Amino acid sequence: MRVNVTVNGEARSADDVWEGESLLYVLRERLGLPGAKNACEQGECGSCTVYLDDVPVCACLVAAGQVQDREVRTVEGLADGETLDPVQEAFVQAGAVQCGFCTPGLVVAAHDLLRRSPSPDDPEIREALAGNLCRCTGYEKILDAVRLAAAKRGA
Repeated sequence: MRVNVTVNGEARSADDVWEGESLLYVLRERLGLPGAKNACEQGECGSCTVYLDDVPVCACLVAAGQVQDREVRTVEGLADGETLDPVQEAFVQAGAVQCGFCTPGLVVAAHDLLRRSPSPDDPEIREALAGNLCRCTGYEKILDAVRLAAAKRGA
């Protein structure tokens, strides 16, 4: 089947897609957008988090057939051209990027949190990021990055 979807504001099509193929596979392998990472394939780690119609979802759990004529925004779509989103910038500045595998999902989750709560406290940040696993950082730098992004957005 052919899937027509708007990705990062651009109408895109993918051909020969099996209905049960994941959105994650379509994004990475068919549309050439490697930002969302393939880790657990069970919706447990958050590495593949993207927006689907402005709601964060684990792309590994969304069947390709479900995205027909819908809107997807990936971590690549948060930037404005060459200008990083404040959340992306804060992750770099705070040293929250180590191996980078969890980073795209954490950035999308943090971005969503700051849209809903521009000045979150630590418990809010922890709750918002609870669905995202990181094996490298110990999370403190990630929390620093979210705090920094909130400060940048408030400035």
